[in-house]
Amino acid sequence: MAVVDLAAAPGGRPALLGATGDLHRPFAWASVTKPATALAVLVAYEEGLLLLDEPAGPPGSTVRHVLAHASGLGPDPGPPVAAAGTKRIYSNAGYALLGELVAERSQMGFGEYLREGVLAPLGMDSTVVADTAEGPPAAAGLAGPLSDLLRLGGELAASSLVSRDTHAAATSVAFPGLAGVLPGFGRFDPCDWGLGVEVRGDKHPHWTGGGNSPSTYGHFGRSGAFLWVDPAARLLCAGLCDRPFGHWATRAWPQLADAVLGEVGSRRAAAGDR
Repeated sequence: MAVVDLAAAPGGRPALLGATGDLHRPFAWASVTKPATALAVLVAYEEGLLLLDEPAGPPGSTVRHVLAHASGLGPDPGPPVAAAGTKRIYSNAGYALLGELVAERSQMGFGEYLREGVLAPLGMDSTVVADTAEGPPAAAGLAGPLSDLLRLGGELAASSLVSRDTHAAATSVAFPGLAGVLPGFGRFDPCDWGLGVEVRGDKHPHWTGGGNSPSTYGHFGRSGAFLWVDPAARLLCAGLCDRPFGHWATRAWPQLADAVLGEVGSRRAAAGDR
């Protein structure tokens, strides 16, 4: 686990506040792959390879719907289970579709495009993408060290790969008001998501802390990986492990987030940075 202050140094340069464990040991990221895949889609959009509002998936669905789990596709391959734009349905199948679309438009394998468009520019040189039992590569195929996950988090906090407007659209709520299920935590109405990241909003219980702002966004995975950015608190927190997601995480992660927020808040107050 590691914590980054997103505005610790002059000019707002991120600074590592603390970490436990080996920053360079690789772990599976599982669904924390999805924010990286979404970044690849957004890079493809800005390169003119696709449009966010072009059709993709079921009738009435667009690339934007698929990114935001609002396409109507179910979790696994198969016909749609709802009309586009009516429910928030977490969908690995949707992200597999996005990977196929990027591969088709770029005339490159999705893994190659992801590496050239996202991983390499961010210096994520130790992260690989491969087939996995957790889902298709575009949905759950990344594995790498915490040092690389922090680089992805820094990009999600303040993007260098896409424009400010595209980044703002990705990290704010897409298709507001949709109800849905947050895996492992239950049904919420609304169940807010951006383009590739979940937005905390007013969800409770939640995998981030009670002290996290509603604008907090990020993702967690079945492998026990997590990554969140709280723009109001100016903090990034990420973790990797070899213990699959379970009840332990639903208890430990919120406690960890609140402890991090409290400790950093105390440090800032002592330093006169409120």
